[in-house]
Parts: sequence; C-alpha cells; structure tokens
Amino acid sequence: MPPIRSASPQASGSPLGRVRRALMAAVGAAVLLGSLAVPAAAEGTIRIAEQFGLGYLPLHVLRHQKLIEKHGKELGVDVTVEWAQLSGGAAMNDALLSDSIDLGSAGVGPMLTIWDRTKGNANVKSIAALNNMPLFLTTTNPNVKTVKDFTDKDKIALPAVKVGVQARILQIAAEQAFGEGKFDALDKLTISLPHPDGTAALLSGSSEITGHISAPPFQYQQLQDPKIHKVFSSYDLLGGPHTFNLIWCKEAFRTKNPKTYKAFLDALKEAVAIINKDHAAAADAYLAVNKGDLDRAFLLKLLDDPDIQFTVVPREIERFATFMHKVGAIKNKPASWKDTFFEDLHTETGS
Repeated sequence: MPPIRSASPQASGSPLGRVRRALMAAVGAAVLLGSLAVPAAAEGTIRIAEQFGLGYLPLHVLRHQKLIEKHGKELGVDVTVEWAQLSGGAAMNDALLSDSIDLGSAGVGPMLTIWDRTKGNANVKSIAALNNMPLFLTTTNPNVKTVKDFTDKDKIALPAVKVGVQARILQIAAEQAFGEGKFDALDKLTISLPHPDGTAALLSGSSEITGHISAPPFQYQQLQDPKIHKVFSSYDLLGGPHTFNLIWCKEAFRTKNPKTYKAFLDALKEAVAIINKDHAAAADAYLAVNKGDLDRAFLLKLLDDPDIQFTVVPREIERFATFMHKVGAIKNKPASWKDTFFEDLHTETGS
C-alpha cells in the first residue's frame, strides 16, 4: 500500500480536504470540551470561614487534626483547605455570595436569611449543624433584672444587628416581654461588635455598652466578674436546647465538588465524635487553633457542661423560621427543617 500523504494546499479545497478539516475541527473541539468538563479539575480546594467562640469547636478539631485532608485521600482527592475568620452572619453571607469563600458558618438567623434570599437561584442550604448552645444576655447595669429594665442609656452589643442569631434571640425576648408585634422594641439599643470586642467593652466598664449577647466561652468569662450578671438564657426563652451554629454553602459547590463536599461532611462528623468522646483532645485542638487564648481547665469545665452539646443534627430550626417569617425577616417559610438542609442529613431526627 502506498504511504498516505498530506493533502496539498490545492487539495484542501477538494471534497476530501473539506472532510479532513471538518474531522480535525471536531476532534479539536471534543478535546477542548473534554478538558473543560473533567470533574476532577474542580475538586480539591475548599475555602471555609469561621467565627469566634466555642461554637466552632468542630471546625477547630477537623482543622487541627487535618480530617478533611484525611477523608479526601480516602476518596482519592488531595484537598487543600483555606481558612478565614469573619465576625457576624451578615459578613459571612456577603463573603459567600461574592464567592470569596465556599463554606460559611454562623447562627440560625443568618442561615435562614441566606436560604430565603437565594431560594430558586444560588440555593444556599445548610450542610450540618455544629452544636446546641445557650446564649446569655449579660449586663453590667445592676438595675436591669429583665429586658424591660433597659433604657435609652443602655447599649447592647451583639455580632450582627437585626441579622445574627443573637439579634433574633433578643427580638424573641422583646416580644415575650412587651407583647405581640413588639419584637423590635430593643433593636434601637443594639450595636454590632465581634464577641471579643463586646466582651472587652463590657468588662472594662468604661464604655457605653452595658449589655451583651455573645456565646460560649465569652458569656461564661463575663460572669466571672462580679459586676456582670445574666438577664436571660436563650434556653429559657425557647424551652430547652436549640441549634446555635451551622455551616452552609451554595448548591453549585456541592454539585461541582462531590468528593470534596463529602470529605468535609465526613470530617465534620468525625470531629463531633472526637469532641463527645475526648474532651481533652478537643480542648487541645481549640487552644492550638486559637493560640491558647483560654485557660485549659476553664475550657474543660465548659465542655463538661451538659447544656453545651456538639451535634450535626439541627434542633428548633422550624421555631426560628416561624418567628422570622412572622416578623417579615424571611419571605419563604420552610415546611420543615429539611427544606433548609441538603439531603445528606434528611434521615436524621431534627426539628
């Protein structure tokens, strides 16, 4: 058989030349599209933002013990984890919507806000809960025994005015105290401050801030000062334990990065199991990640408190959603907590 020769320039205009060019173009397009559609190209990087406090302990444990990387390798993916620290649910949601982060974490209020805001487009949903924890309203004002005793001379610090879970807790307390529809009676007294700054202001006694709704460990640190007392616990308002923090992402991240997503969720479940089994190891992880900013014995005491619980299963999400829908904070009311979560946890008994 004679060798196959390349077509001459003159032959390229022939029917055979046109067929060859068409075949070459088709092959080139297929190669290009194939290179763009390889799922593995999108896998392997996850950008996670956390906030301040003990509520993020599961993230501290999986970070310290490199559990995401471990579970990624089991799935055949080398995962690179990037961490950021933000304060307040509003900042967290802004970062997620601008694609500055992949996973955001905050309280129930911000989660329901972004779920409602993105329903039908970005479809942000919760991956899992992180804990159940009580939130205290504390004050340095000796005249304040209930929320009715605050005056215009008082200022109440919390992470995100009108958005954060602390803000929603205060609104629930206000409505219970002042009557139906008066949920915003104390909003005018609130100031947005990160937990550490709000705690420092309250402890100093020299600022205009006389009240603070924070979270563990800050509220417990405050109560060690005899000038500070507790006005209420969120557990009293809601009749028992409730989810405080959760972690969420856009639907697109979960769809495009199934292995990385699964590695994170598996790592989170393992981190929660470690916390519940070994408080000492959990305390070491917290201190390592947070550069030892808390006394270890004090931290272990908090982990032994039965009110402080670590679990991926949500609790009282529907209660928060009902309140937020009633006051116009969200337009869509979920029929169940499952509406606000990806299906990975739908077999769990949440509320």
